[in-house]
Amino acid sequence: MLSNKLIDYLEALYPSRDEKIVEMEKYAKENNVPIMELVGIETMLQFLRVSEPKNILEIGTAIGYSAIRMAKALPETSIVTIERDHDRYEKAIQYISETDTSSQIHVIFGDALEVESEIKEKGPYDCIFIDAAKGQYRHFFNIYEKFLSKEGLIITDNVLFKGLVAEGEIENKRIRSLVTKIKSYNEWLLAHPDYQTTILPVGDGIAVSKKRGV
Repeated sequence: MLSNKLIDYLEALYPSRDEKIVEMEKYAKENNVPIMELVGIETMLQFLRVSEPKNILEIGTAIGYSAIRMAKALPETSIVTIERDHDRYEKAIQYISETDTSSQIHVIFGDALEVESEIKEKGPYDCIFIDAAKGQYRHFFNIYEKFLSKEGLIITDNVLFKGLVAEGEIENKRIRSLVTKIKSYNEWLLAHPDYQTTILPVGDGIAVSKKRGV
């Protein structure tokens, strides 16, 4: 993980973001809504600029921050995103409207474990971005990877979970259980016979997976 000084340095280098994006970042911080850290999302956006996906599936909309950032960076790209929390879903719809990205982003209200048929209809996808319930990452991967295009990427956020995956004993039972699941997912993903994966220690840890032999 990057030190706080390096993070501050890198964040200061990035161009200023428009007012609505800054407003969303402030709202997320004040309301404890998890969104990608700035260095993490800028890294992901650069991967997407290079790979130029036409269709993206995002699992975990929250307030629409990542989807809007992707839409702004890739104006020719369509994004399907899933959110199960009604309040966050409504907030995402609001922000998508206010940022003029409604033509690119389609938000599905529902549990990502239950909307497979609707997602299938809108595929295939050149990138799948997993950023929802961390304990379900492997399930999300298994459900949706079959809708990935041949040369597509699967990107998973929060795989280093504030560095806790490298810690020893964790007293909090809930956090310990979640860390165990994330570590298990990372180990499974790196050993996956069909994908090659690298983990980048930026933001909260990003795993980038690509089909083997492609």
